[in-house]
Amino acid sequence: MNRPIVIAHRGASAERPEHTLAAYERAIDLGVDYIEPDLVSTKDGVLVARHENEISGTTDVALHPEFAERRTTRIIDGRSVTGWFTEDFTLAELKRLRARERLPEVRPANTAYDGQETIPTLEEIIALVRRKERETGRVIGLYIETKHPSYFAGIGLPLEPGLLRLLAEHGYEGPDAPVFLQSFEVGNLKVLRRQTRVPLVQLMEADGAPFDAVLAGERRTYADMASPAGLAEIATYADAIGVAKDMMVPRGPDNDLLALTALVRDAHAAGLLVHVWTFRSENAFLPRRWQAGAQADGEGVDPAVRGDAAAELALFLQLGVDGVFADDPAVAVPVRDRLFGARHS
Repeated sequence: MNRPIVIAHRGASAERPEHTLAAYERAIDLGVDYIEPDLVSTKDGVLVARHENEISGTTDVALHPEFAERRTTRIIDGRSVTGWFTEDFTLAELKRLRARERLPEVRPANTAYDGQETIPTLEEIIALVRRKERETGRVIGLYIETKHPSYFAGIGLPLEPGLLRLLAEHGYEGPDAPVFLQSFEVGNLKVLRRQTRVPLVQLMEADGAPFDAVLAGERRTYADMASPAGLAEIATYADAIGVAKDMMVPRGPDNDLLALTALVRDAHAAGLLVHVWTFRSENAFLPRRWQAGAQADGEGVDPAVRGDAAAELALFLQLGVDGVFADDPAVAVPVRDRLFGARHS
């Protein structure tokens, strides 16, 4: 098998607040192949890294009285969401905020870094990557997600034009560029395919459907897309699929693993790479068999304690996947290197 890539999910988010320059740099120092910025837009059209455009859980915006009146409710991909949204702030205003740990109950140690980092722009992330490439002699890839593309296009802040412009300015062009562009929607990937040859990734969840398909009144679900016919269609506009772990190895009601599906085999038959998300070390996210302190009846598990994430990673890596998204590169990189050899510059 080819050597799978390790993608730092939102940076080294097991060790630092997610989507900060500190999280990305820590992941790079731990040896990942790619870092993953999720992109949303500011009011003035600047691309910044946040997992969601609603930022109350990942910044200190609620502590800023000058922004209190901007708390509002929006419909994002069909869901009512209340909070503060990046599209209501200029970049200069967003830079007054500070990042904080999104999961303090599960990752209390990360709260020591609350307030230290700002929200980074894509330009700043690229600058970090270029600096680390010079320091290490390694190529460090970008694995970029466009978040809620239909929503942002609908409010006059489409993500794709500025993204392609920045990538071109920094030399990320062509099928061999160290970059992947990913989306849970379909339409924007098809548009991107007509505009760029950098690798594209169709993201899929175990349940639900692409929101642009829902908007269009289509019946297509992610499960349909994971069929051999659906994968063949994806291969006409994308180079890879990024899939939830449960689409490969489902879990039963007892939080233990069920039989392997045919997804990896079928995707490879369609000519698609398979990247799997998301591997996390804490009990809260692990199957029961690898939780620390798990009992047969499922009781007695502390969600913040780290279990045997290495065993879960090893299983999936040996099932033939081409890449893994990991919150904890300090675990993922050594497991991959043990199984497939260390990276060469």
